[in-house]
Amino acid sequence: MEEYVIDIEAENKEIRKRYRALLRACKPTLQKGDKQEIRKAFDLALESHKEMRRKSGEPYIYHPIAVAQIAAEEIGLGTTSIVCALLHDVVEDTSITLEEIEARFGKKVARIIDGLTKISGVFDPNSSIQAENFRKMLLTLADDVRVILIKLADRLHNMRTMEFMARHKQLKIASETSYLYAPLAHRLGLYAIKSELEDLSMKYTDPDTYKFIAKKLNEKKAEREKFIADFISPVKEILLEQDIKADVFGRPKSIHSIWNKMRKKSIPFEEVYDLFAIRVIIDTEYEKEKTECWKVYSIITDLYRPNPDRLRDWVSTPKGNGYESLHTTVMGPRGQWVEVQIRTRRMNEIAEKGFAAHWKYKESSSDNGLDQWIQKVRDVLSNPEQNALDFLDDFKMNLFSDEIFIFTPKGTLIQLPNGATALDFAFEIHSDIGATCIGAKVNHKLVPLSHPLQNGDQVEIITSSKQTPKEDWLSFVVTAKAKSKIKSSLKEEKRRVAEDGKEILERKMKSLKLTYNTDNINKIANFFKYPSSQELFYNVAKGVIDIKNLRDYVASEKSHELAQNQFNSHISGLVEKIDKKNADTILIGDDFQKLDYTLAACCNPIPGDDIFGFLTVNEGIKIHRTSCPNASKLMANYGYRILKAKWASSQIDHSFITGIRIIGIDDVGLVNKLTNVISQEFNVNIRSLSISSNEGIFEGNIMVNIHNIDQLESLINRLKLVAGITSVTRYESEN
Repeated sequence: MEEYVIDIEAENKEIRKRYRALLRACKPTLQKGDKQEIRKAFDLALESHKEMRRKSGEPYIYHPIAVAQIAAEEIGLGTTSIVCALLHDVVEDTSITLEEIEARFGKKVARIIDGLTKISGVFDPNSSIQAENFRKMLLTLADDVRVILIKLADRLHNMRTMEFMARHKQLKIASETSYLYAPLAHRLGLYAIKSELEDLSMKYTDPDTYKFIAKKLNEKKAEREKFIADFISPVKEILLEQDIKADVFGRPKSIHSIWNKMRKKSIPFEEVYDLFAIRVIIDTEYEKEKTECWKVYSIITDLYRPNPDRLRDWVSTPKGNGYESLHTTVMGPRGQWVEVQIRTRRMNEIAEKGFAAHWKYKESSSDNGLDQWIQKVRDVLSNPEQNALDFLDDFKMNLFSDEIFIFTPKGTLIQLPNGATALDFAFEIHSDIGATCIGAKVNHKLVPLSHPLQNGDQVEIITSSKQTPKEDWLSFVVTAKAKSKIKSSLKEEKRRVAEDGKEILERKMKSLKLTYNTDNINKIANFFKYPSSQELFYNVAKGVIDIKNLRDYVASEKSHELAQNQFNSHISGLVEKIDKKNADTILIGDDFQKLDYTLAACCNPIPGDDIFGFLTVNEGIKIHRTSCPNASKLMANYGYRILKAKWASSQIDHSFITGIRIIGIDDVGLVNKLTNVISQEFNVNIRSLSISSNEGIFEGNIMVNIHNIDQLESLINRLKLVAGITSVTRYESEN
């Protein structure tokens, strides 16, 4: 291994250069005395991290400077945030304590850094450390949103410099990023950062697709730029004539959003037409914003025919994260749909810098959707008992959803996620109204609690003091606030009932001469397959378990010893029966051992795919593809259960199931041609075949037994040559 030579002088020069660049980025927000405060933080960070280096071999201080630079330049944060960004790893990685930070920089800085410092200590093994960390970080959101913004800057820099990390760490961090941090950036209105995080995640979790799309985009660059120039030239002319000051330019879509479109619509790259959007940014005063936006809209739709179904007006009612813009799709000069986004400079800054810019313009803006959203997060976090993973799922569900606008009987506007029901609306108004809700009137008509609301509905809630939250409510509410309040109310009720059950069980055990102690209670709970003693007490109180069932338990205890001996001999027999051929196919863990595993049915990996192992609770090790639809959730929530895995060899003599989706023009004998290619030419077994034909379009899903990725690619390329076939793609599973 070649020696890494350190040139201290050159490094010090580079550190000074980066620090000066940071100060230049902070210039717009600097007040009197701020420069000294930033210098003080920089000196402390430099001193604390002086012995540390990053995986790339660079001095560690490069990282905090870069995070501070992103916070200043790309998010537009002020001095307090810059200080915190410079010090964000000091408490976690060095001997400096939070108390020392507070003494030197004050309470506010110490509070933010505490939010940025990961949780340490012992965890419930069934919980997820990442979920707990994420929850802790969000708890500080209730106090200071800058924690999240600095965390996003930290994550963005880590993603930009991840090439020196071990592959399994890259996968875990990339999955966590696409699962949690990209949606969070989206929710806070940081669209540029959200797109970059998604693209960087994809670069590591699905490198082949990422490189393929990047290459295709590059090949078409010149053609695309000419099209954009032809499109915007007449628009600019008319804007000039009408004395409207505006910048008009084309902006390419992110690789991730192009891939999403290809996947959702099952189309090849060549059929994705909106590879870019045209953006018009108007320079005008706040009072004239709406008028000018609609004026530009009418200029563009006079030039190019608009698609009436594709008008999105977020100027009249901004999104919950403060985003304002007018989007339309028009038919371009070459018979191609083009998305046009119209907004003012103020709106554009809010779209690019999200939260920070929103705050800057807060005095002039009547919209406070972002404040409402943060209030919602606080409400969700106010339930202290919620399991971190439940919390994460509820939170994620509300993170990405589009809003609908609902009116109260008095005309107040309430924002809810798409798909919300009358009961969600009741909880949104007040927890007590939700808990006692028995029905609702939507647009003066009586509807049940589960009635899904539409944009613009007017809703009146009917309550009764006798009503209490029910278990089945959880199946139709969608907001995190409603879910969390219902769960906590049900828990309280269950705890009360369980207290009675505890006394009943104690009496029953006495009559059977069983000692009432923790050990026996746990054994009984296990026997009846209840996860906790509380569940056991609850079911005793409800009469599910009576004296007869307890006698069964006593009898089973006596035969338990005999069964244990038989079980031990059965296990030793099983070990010998492991299919050696199968166990040799994949090597698992840090030492790449031969362990028993099963292939996950959700993504059907085949030799040559990038894979990882996941340790399940009941089914041993499951092997998934890194691009599996479930991978990012597993890695984000259960990083500690992820195992490295690799194929022992790409030449494996047994076959694996995978799916091929074929779309084309329906024709006589097409199925015969396809099955001939698969069975005769490639000698591949077809496991299942489902075919449908609709208005002349043929669609077939074929599950086949394949040896490796090379054979699959050759088969796909050959099937594409069959006359009339327009697209052949691999798909995840039979479901």
